[in-house]
Amino acid sequence: MVNIKINDIPVSAAEGATILEAAALANMPVPSLCYLKDINEIGACRVCVVEIKGVNRLVPACDNTVQEGMEIYTNSARVREARRTNVELLLSQHDCRCPSCVRSGNCSLQKVANDLGIFESQYETDLPKSSWPASFPMIRDAGRCIKCMRCIQICDKVQKLHIWDIAGTGSRVNIGVSHNQQITQAECALCGQCITHCPTGALRERDDTLELTSLHGAFADENKITIVQIAPAVRAAWGEELGLSRSEATPQRMVSALKALGFDYVFDTDFGADLTIMEEGSEFLERLKKKDDYKFPMFTSCCPGWVRFLKSQYPDMVDQLSTAKSPHQMQGAVTKTWFAQKMGIDPEKIYNISIMPCVAKKHEAAIPNINDSGQNRDVDLVLTTRELVRMIRADHLVVQDLPETEFDNPLGTGSGAGVIFGATGGVMEAALRSCYYLVTGKNPAPDAFYMVRGLDGWKEASIDIQGSTVRVAVVSGLGNARKLIRALRSQKVSYDFVEVMACPGGCAGGGGQPIHDGEELAGDRGDNLYFLDRSSELRFSHENPDVVRLYQEYLGHPLSHKAHELLHTDHHGWKMPNEK
Repeated sequence: MVNIKINDIPVSAAEGATILEAAALANMPVPSLCYLKDINEIGACRVCVVEIKGVNRLVPACDNTVQEGMEIYTNSARVREARRTNVELLLSQHDCRCPSCVRSGNCSLQKVANDLGIFESQYETDLPKSSWPASFPMIRDAGRCIKCMRCIQICDKVQKLHIWDIAGTGSRVNIGVSHNQQITQAECALCGQCITHCPTGALRERDDTLELTSLHGAFADENKITIVQIAPAVRAAWGEELGLSRSEATPQRMVSALKALGFDYVFDTDFGADLTIMEEGSEFLERLKKKDDYKFPMFTSCCPGWVRFLKSQYPDMVDQLSTAKSPHQMQGAVTKTWFAQKMGIDPEKIYNISIMPCVAKKHEAAIPNINDSGQNRDVDLVLTTRELVRMIRADHLVVQDLPETEFDNPLGTGSGAGVIFGATGGVMEAALRSCYYLVTGKNPAPDAFYMVRGLDGWKEASIDIQGSTVRVAVVSGLGNARKLIRALRSQKVSYDFVEVMACPGGCAGGGGQPIHDGEELAGDRGDNLYFLDRSSELRFSHENPDVVRLYQEYLGHPLSHKAHELLHTDHHGWKMPNEK
């Protein structure tokens, strides 16, 4: 520990701590915009400048460490003036039409400017301009970029895709797609991590809510039956921006909110997750039986960001992906076939909506060869968790006062195994629970495979199933996926089955989840999902009664001809921009 003073108050701080960290721990926080711990510590925004006694210049608190005897002033007259000037300069190149910004009320620049009492700027406004394809699932608004470099650093250091780069110098500096490409030419995985780590509204998902709510939207079309499904990770995060406690933001209250918005049926993607386990788990066991016919490991395929990554970076390994569709795509196909037939509904009238913690699924749903129900798209529209929250706010729903309502049937039943799909390691754990049963005819202890849980970016385990050892690994974050693949290709490691999630922490930390600047909540949300698993009466995918009924009445058995038609896909049937 070192002894310092902050604003004339004696403080003890850990040796090596930054001034920013020491001030926060002493309850004298210093504002910042560009700082992300261990990722972006470059002092670019100059909002966190502080004065140090005996030092002529002001220094950024984020990249200067405390020293014994240091006397720091976080709000001196020099600091106030410099901080105000720096923020005014940022605002001179920022589109300040806050009411029309998706991040209004949740914008770090807006908060800092308001805290400083900046109501007008002495500098002339000069907004940067750039063109961007409005149809792309991710939208960038150059007029709202503050050049903090966060998007570059998160993509370079965590996801290792290097999609963003900096061009120009001084006041002409700009952030854009690397190599002077258009975003449609880049190998972007659409993970959305740049969106969730942007401090302003410069990056966002393409907003598709008007496809439902406008005068010509699906809600207003009397010939449309709107059926919505909710991904596992959404239930762990949807209440955050609405100010709901975990006890208030229950899945059942979310169902009531969706009914109040106007959806005709509300289904649970946990059903699709359980169905995915039956198909993907059976496929894995089938490959093990014919080991000489396949390359290993087999990779999970339920994360479209990961599939985009593999296709663009390691196209020679695409055949190692499971052919199983992602859960929401399976459920979309089943909704427009088995469900429509069972309910006597004309499938042409069904309009399927998926609410996902993900931006990449907006692209996935539009892939032509993933749609097999014979009704145009199996999933007609994908909305993120953030878009759901905006719809709830737009209708002024008082969610706390809504009753709790169960999901509709028969696609509303999900197991605890389906719930944990939203956390890193959850797909692998759910698969192992059912694979064990399919091999032995007996259920394992529900928590027998706990070793694949946790936020470590790369986890591995060896599982014994009736005398056979199955080597598995779980990775989250595309940077970790690249490390694992390099280790596989150099034969430093060997696995039979690998789960990959593009977003650190899995879908719980997905690019479509609520944004809390400076906070990483994937762990807390994942804990919530494991709590729901432990609380569930059903904890095995193969015991989901509606999934059992689907096979009995329609599909026959896992990997049947009908199941392959509806629930599996050809990953070679579409191309990434630079894929040959």
